[in-house]
Amino acid sequence: MNASRFGGRIAGCGGFVNISQNAKKVVFVSNFAAGGAEYAIEDGRLRIVKEGKHVKFVERLGQVTFNGPLAARDEQEVLYVTERCVFRLTPDGLRLAEVAPGVDIERDILARLPFVPIVGAPASMDAAIFQHPPMGLRERMLDIHIDDRLSYDPETNTVFMNYAGMRVKDKRDVDTIVAAVDRLLEPLRRRVNSIVNYDGFSIDDDAVADYMEAVRHVEQTYYLKVSRYTNSGFMRLKLGQELEKRRLSARVFETGREARRELGAPARSRGGSA
Repeated sequence: MNASRFGGRIAGCGGFVNISQNAKKVVFVSNFAAGGAEYAIEDGRLRIVKEGKHVKFVERLGQVTFNGPLAARDEQEVLYVTERCVFRLTPDGLRLAEVAPGVDIERDILARLPFVPIVGAPASMDAAIFQHPPMGLRERMLDIHIDDRLSYDPETNTVFMNYAGMRVKDKRDVDTIVAAVDRLLEPLRRRVNSIVNYDGFSIDDDAVADYMEAVRHVEQTYYLKVSRYTNSGFMRLKLGQELEKRRLSARVFETGREARRELGAPARSRGGSA
């Protein structure tokens, strides 16, 4: 990523390097191409009326202010979001993660790139993005969607619980979480290791007691060992105190890397973050 020099004009990087290097997640948002591009939204689909003259994705840069390989090595989550597709940074290069409805992958994306990304089976971008009614982002973002947040790796016998950005409001939310964990782990008939991501997690005061009792149930019923982490100093302190009161595993790490190292668990792609 070059955010400091454009042709013969040197703008300087400002605080971009400091912010992007220290962020847990970086999302670059831009049109796929610049210079006269025109688009139409029709029946929940994107139609490219006129292509832009200059594709934003290039092979060479005049200057580097964000280093993709370095970010991938450090397991930083990086997304490149355009109107027609989304790329995700991986250790092997850019992976085409999502494609807008109505866009032809070969004609509208691959043929326009000076390099070959990892394609695989990209998902379709949410059609609601390309429709006029409100998307209901508030309801979507506050919804727990717990089944999408849990995954089990049989090779390492490790369950990954991604509670990042989740808000637990009341006992109903707690019961929803416990039911999903039971559905995943009870059929295994074995104890597992667990890594829990609490980045951006919040819990209302009225739900703390019920939630911690649920944590006790899950830890005592299913875990061999558990490693938790959050980038919030306040949440590390709060969780640690509540866990210690109940004589549960009370250490909460700052990063996912530290949590995985504690369990000896392998790194995971950010698409299925722990």
